[in-house]
Amino acid sequence: MTNRNSKQHNEIGMIGLGVMGRNFLLNVADHGFLVAGYDKDVSKVEALRRESKERNIQGAENIHEFIELLRKPRAIIMLVPAGAPVDSVIKDLLPHLDKGDLIIDAGNSYFKDTDLRADNLAVKGIHFLGVGVSGGEEGARHGPSIMPGGSKEAYERVRPIFEATAAKVNNLPCVTYLGPGSAGHFVKMVHNGIEYAMMQLLSETYDLMKRGLGLNDDQLHDVYNKWNNGELNSYLMEITGKIFSKVDEKTNKRLIDEILDVARQKGTGMWTSQSAMELQVPIPTIDLAVAMRDMSVYKNQRESAGKVLQWPMLIFKDNQNTFLNQLRHALYTGMIITYAQGMALLTVASDKYNYNLDLEAVARIWRGGCIIRAGLLEDIQNAFHTRNDLPNLLLDPDLSKKIIENQEHLRYIVCRGAELGVPVPALMSSLSYLDAYRSSWLPANLIQAQRDYFGAHTYERIDSKGTFHTEWEKK
Repeated sequence: MTNRNSKQHNEIGMIGLGVMGRNFLLNVADHGFLVAGYDKDVSKVEALRRESKERNIQGAENIHEFIELLRKPRAIIMLVPAGAPVDSVIKDLLPHLDKGDLIIDAGNSYFKDTDLRADNLAVKGIHFLGVGVSGGEEGARHGPSIMPGGSKEAYERVRPIFEATAAKVNNLPCVTYLGPGSAGHFVKMVHNGIEYAMMQLLSETYDLMKRGLGLNDDQLHDVYNKWNNGELNSYLMEITGKIFSKVDEKTNKRLIDEILDVARQKGTGMWTSQSAMELQVPIPTIDLAVAMRDMSVYKNQRESAGKVLQWPMLIFKDNQNTFLNQLRHALYTGMIITYAQGMALLTVASDKYNYNLDLEAVARIWRGGCIIRAGLLEDIQNAFHTRNDLPNLLLDPDLSKKIIENQEHLRYIVCRGAELGVPVPALMSSLSYLDAYRSSWLPANLIQAQRDYFGAHTYERIDSKGTFHTEWEKK
């Protein structure tokens, strides 16, 4: 760390020097910006100092010292856990700030909290940005996807820093101003919901290959590596292949086989489902991914149920290569449908919350740095470039053609999963979403009739406008 005068004012400060905060601050410094970091945990400040070396970074051990290190008007990034910790940091900051200062929440905050904080701070003359950051530790250090929302004027103050530190694809930074208020955090929330679904889809292919085909870890490694070289190319596919070759230092066995089959959640997937229900946008593949994480937690009950609700594992008689080819196509179809659900939610939310989202730009900044980056996002970007008011990706001519070409493989895999007794709910829900979305008629007329029968909730007719009620028991 450079030995600069402590009163030299830095361009931006970071509160929260955990893995993400420290690495992002190092990233900013690597691009020539003067930065300062602060954390209540002094050991994290010391860790920053050790890693800083000759970079333009200063560490502070108390908030007063930290504030003194920042150039006015101040710009401060928070990278702390969502919820109460964010409000606690803001409370600590306020006595030290002046009108015109800027606070940036770069954590995974719930978008409604972001709107509330922005409104409360605006009254005090403090600017606020809600910024989604995706890419994990590696992304924070070397280039994440950054999703900013809030005041456009405030964003312009930090735009050079974000554009310099973001991941680059074709020399374009994976960051853009998304819209007012909580637009950035909403987009990040949906990103995470898509991430949940992609991980669930991949885990279902793993289950089918492990319990259905009996493939070992080396074979699974080879399959995912091969898939990553084709249309399924993505960050999640890449790391999945690597996972199966990792050896556990403790047991000298494959690490994947030593990991408990329980996957908890931190909330962003659940928030995505809740928001979709509030906006009445169906996203069943994402919903199922959240539900299956919840199901995994019931480990003891699942073990007991397996003894009571027995189902014989059938002998797999299909040609292995044929099955793997169909599984690849099924996964590809599920991925398209998952993106379609997420983008449909963004479309409706953009209108409801006046975000005015540019979904072509969203797809563009997701192509690099973030967890759900995938080759498929090039097609998605092109779809919204061709038609910026596209209500659903399944209506895009090119993507719909891919769905038509691959849907038979998804149907086959879903059937085989059901026959084998291997749960594939995300693949199933993707297929059901496809079939429901393409159905010009759905049996919702029966639901209308049932509601009117037991609750006099009325119904609509095909041949007349308005609402109607029938005395169903009347002769």
